[in-house]
Amino acid sequence: MYLILLKDKFPVFTLDIPKTETRFSNTDEVIDYLTKKIESHPVARLIAVFDHYGHVKDLEKGEIDESILGSKNIIFCLSGAIPNALIAAIRPRSIAVNELKDKFVINFMEAPVEAATETMVEWVNSINKSKD
Repeated sequence: MYLILLKDKFPVFTLDIPKTETRFSNTDEVIDYLTKKIESHPVARLIAVFDHYGHVKDLEKGEIDESILGSKNIIFCLSGAIPNALIAAIRPRSIAVNELKDKFVINFMEAPVEAATETMVEWVNSINKSKD
């Protein structure tokens, strides 16, 4: 897993997982796995699954990189506090699951609370079968 600064301002964690190194064969299987992680967490709550690929594909002028076969976001809250009104602007969390021919590209933006980021890192790393 590596951390990049997307567009020079958004800290994004990314993990490329070859399909040969995971037990999952498609985007939906990975999303189902992450759903179970969220549902079993004592604080997290699942909000929605967004089919980003389907949304863009349905647009008249939507553009999708030809290497991408699927792209979904699992949206959830991983917060147990609202310490101020500003924090709501950077919640909830989202993990993107992108399927390419030979790999998955999983990414998410760094959370403002380190424990939340650590939880998402743990969940994403566990997708790789060598991390089971």
